[in-house]
Amino acid sequence: MDESASDKSPKVSKYPFLREHAAGISFLLVVLLLIGFFLYTTVSWMWDEQRLPLSKMVIQGDLHHVTTEDVQHSLAKLGHLGTFMSQDVDSLQQAMLTIPWVAHASIRKQWPDTINVFLTEYHAEAIWNGNELLNKQGQIFNGDIGQLQGSRVKLYGPKGTNEQVLELWEQINPEFHQLGLNISSVVLNERGAWQIILGNGVRLELGKDALHERIARFISLYKQLGTKADKVSYVDLRYDTGAAVGWLSDEESKQES
Repeated sequence: MDESASDKSPKVSKYPFLREHAAGISFLLVVLLLIGFFLYTTVSWMWDEQRLPLSKMVIQGDLHHVTTEDVQHSLAKLGHLGTFMSQDVDSLQQAMLTIPWVAHASIRKQWPDTINVFLTEYHAEAIWNGNELLNKQGQIFNGDIGQLQGSRVKLYGPKGTNEQVLELWEQINPEFHQLGLNISSVVLNERGAWQIILGNGVRLELGKDALHERIARFISLYKQLGTKADKVSYVDLRYDTGAAVGWLSDEESKQES
């Protein structure tokens, strides 16, 4: 075979598919680039604090102690709020829970720039150790005692006994109310002994054991005292039977009156 003839034979392309569909592939690449650019600009816009800030706040809930200023101060601790898309709801919720009177917080973002804040306050059932508060479940919280409306029983006890002391007060309080007596304080000391202070100033020493039996003994005694009950200073019930009664002096009795 002539070598020159073989050199003149037509050449076959290695990429016939690319040559035939070059225009379509180019168009597809352009479309993908446009889509990518659109997504990039959209995400950038949604995360731009200047274009999509969280600028409105709606506070809801049956609130008696928490103020708008409390919420604003709590949010200020976050530094600054992000955009509608970037701001984390959990961090907003945790910020709300740092407000002393807040028991529960629910946060919702409303398009395009609003934070909806729903708050539930603690209800103060008692004052604990003079400077803290207890709710109905015996949980300690640090609400401002000066904001309380009306009086609260004062409970005292070692660390970790808050639920125990509250439970005893809840059990015995109705019994004293039936006598027209108000419990001012319930004290559990470090040795595990109990003491009750009534609203009229009478002090009950109950000791460690048989608390309910000793309280029943006091109630029976109080009913027998009649008008003399106004002159009682203290009642010591730390006996198997009976009680020791301390009396106010005539001068102290007059001052009490």
